[in-house]
Amino acid sequence: MTHETPSRATYAPSELLSRREAAAYLGVAEQTLAIWKCTKRQQLPFVKIGKLVKYRKQDLDEFIAKNLQSA
Repeated sequence: MTHETPSRATYAPSELLSRREAAAYLGVAEQTLAIWKCTKRQQLPFVKIGKLVKYRKQDLDEFIAKNLQSA
């Protein structure tokens, strides 16, 4: 019988962005992301690591795609 160690997450740590980085990526203010998180105004998933809030780049890309408007 072999013992396997649990696998790490399937995404690289560099894909976790700080609130500042995520805000810059989306082109909004950091405070906007904080308000969206608290009020649940936008459905933007986040990762909580202790007191830190991180955003997966994949989730940001999906958020952009969902909010794409055609002329």
